Amino acid sequence: QEQLVESGGGPVQPGGSLRLSCAASGFTLDYYALGWFRQAPGKEREGVACIDSSNGDTNYAGSVKGRFTISRDNAKNMGWLQMNSLKPEDTAVYYCAAGIRPGFRAPEDMCQAALYDFWGQGTQVNVSV
Repeated sequence: QEQLVESGGGPVQPGGSLRLSCAASGFTLDYYALGWFRQAPGKEREGVACIDSSNGDTNYAGSVKGRFTISRDNAKNMGWLQMNSLKPEDTAVYYCAAGIRPGFRAPEDMCQAALYDFWGQGTQVNVSV
């Protein structure tokens, strides 16, 4: 059974850093784009960062560009989201997702949630003093 499991969330002070991990099982990530999405209370889910399956093309939301970095290791069947200079507005549940269809889109179109097939259960990130 295909499964994604996120870890690494928790409380952090503004300006701090967190590294989220996403472990895939039941399928190989080799052919799947990987995306990180987040949803804050009362807000719609938004794409944060996405990476292509093979050529390394990435796409970031404007609000996180320059602060967050998405990466992956297909050999380990894992992905990561390095989050630096965190702000209170980054507080949300963060989800990783995998999909084949994003790989057929231009990089700027990869972070569309409807294109992703498998989702993790989410990990909470709280940025506060």
